[in-house]
Amino acid sequence: MLERFLTAASTYAHWIDYQLLLIAVLVGFWLIVAEGVMFWLIFKFRAKDGRATEYISGEESHLKRWITIPHILVIVCDLVIIVPAILVWYNIKQVLPPADETIRVIGQQWAWSFQEAGPDGILDTADDIRTVGELHVKVNTTYHFELMSRDVVHSFSVPAFRLKQDGLPGRTITGWFRPNRVGTYDIQCTQMCGIGHAMMAGRIIVETQQDHAAWLLRNSSPAVADRQSHPAPSINNIPTMAAMRR
Repeated sequence: MLERFLTAASTYAHWIDYQLLLIAVLVGFWLIVAEGVMFWLIFKFRAKDGRATEYISGEESHLKRWITIPHILVIVCDLVIIVPAILVWYNIKQVLPPADETIRVIGQQWAWSFQEAGPDGILDTADDIRTVGELHVKVNTTYHFELMSRDVVHSFSVPAFRLKQDGLPGRTITGWFRPNRVGTYDIQCTQMCGIGHAMMAGRIIVETQQDHAAWLLRNSSPAVADRQSHPAPSINNIPTMAAMRR
């Protein structure tokens, strides 16, 4: 079950993984230090016969250092976390690299539907391919997606891509991803969207250029597929009337 979270199948997945690892290491370090100091103080100053309890106000300068120094160090660690976090957010959510393809993702209770350009490579034309629950994309291709919702708030999530974006009714939200590993990966809705939320799943299939081109031809309209498979003969190859008479 953990394999889908360990697989990194997009170009920016490792950015998010490194950020989470950085947070885990720094927070884990301070957890161990804080727990160690607490238990050391408990055992060092535990009740003993013949020793009266000492009242500490916390105003003594040598005691204030126990708060001030860790406080400063924690702030420094916060900066170490915040700076790369802002860079990751900016590079993924604010910057849109040039798109090789554009797709449309539509959430509704309780299914994902997709619209992808057909063999002509242009969205919103007659040969567009529409699917439900399954999206086919090419490896090493930058995709822009237009995310929409037909009813309530949904959240388009592809764990292997480290992609998660809420879709809001009445809005078109643009995002991007660039898959870099061939395979089949889960699509989830990670926003509680009603009684059928748990069933709102899909899959994204990352294919090679050749396999994706073949899929486009199989799933576009028969007339378009026939034109792509049997292109019109060149005018130079059409026999002339004189040649036919000979």
